[in-house]
Amino acid sequence: MQKNSSRSLLMLTLSMVIFGSIGIFRRYIPLPSAALACFRGASGALLLLAAAKVRGRTVNHHIGARKVLLLALTGAMIGLNWIFLFEAYNYTTVATATLCYYMQPTIVILLSPLVFGERITARKGLCAALSVVGMALVSGFAENGVPTLAESRGVLFGLGAAALYAAVVMMNKKLPGIDAYEKTIIQLLSASAVLLPYLLLAGQLSVAAWTPGVLLLLLVVGFVHTGLAYALYFGSMDGLRAQTVAIISYLDPVVALVLAALILKERMTVFGIVGACLIIGAALVSESEP
Repeated sequence: MQKNSSRSLLMLTLSMVIFGSIGIFRRYIPLPSAALACFRGASGALLLLAAAKVRGRTVNHHIGARKVLLLALTGAMIGLNWIFLFEAYNYTTVATATLCYYMQPTIVILLSPLVFGERITARKGLCAALSVVGMALVSGFAENGVPTLAESRGVLFGLGAAALYAAVVMMNKKLPGIDAYEKTIIQLLSASAVLLPYLLLAGQLSVAAWTPGVLLLLLVVGFVHTGLAYALYFGSMDGLRAQTVAIISYLDPVVALVLAALILKERMTVFGIVGACLIIGAALVSESEP
């Protein structure tokens, strides 16, 4: 059995900590979600391209027109996924938005029989059911009844982001044999390319709000939360077992919840904490080996 490399473990852990902190940064960037997503995709792709060159990876441009089109489509979906997630941060707490987003594994489980003809095992079915219960607790519905309009929008945006990312995950399964760096670079560039015309037509590229402080935060989100985090994530894969990757990946929502409590002073109810444990625990168990 492959042994875990301590260096790879550190790289993966650091990437999850970075991913988990993006909600905090989004709260302090007063730009439309589409503009932030567009900038994130372009800057992240540039840094990933540089990282691929440094690691001696050759970016192959001859992967076939069909695969390029599918990658471009998934890239557009990633861009929309980011917009939905950033909007969720605007309408609800970082904790709630993050936990809604981590319904993605449950959505994949429920759609796999339709898309891949896979059978839902009793274990995965139980995990999906527990995630749904956890979602009801996190949203506040089980405790307070129907949430406020703003809170409802935040939950729906978070679940929409989860559904889009689940679609990306399933489409990526139909694109085997492509280098992870190359796949992500094409997807990030496609996300920006799709969003740019919309931003121009909607007049959302005004530089009036781009103060030095905002620009600094944009660079952090683009180069650190996207380019660097993905480079660390992909760079750790060869030195870790798949089970280890699945477990460590769930540091992301835990970090998000802790930072939201410490920095934004967000407080979760007992129902919310139980719901968080159900969602993260069920997702972790469903993706781990029995």
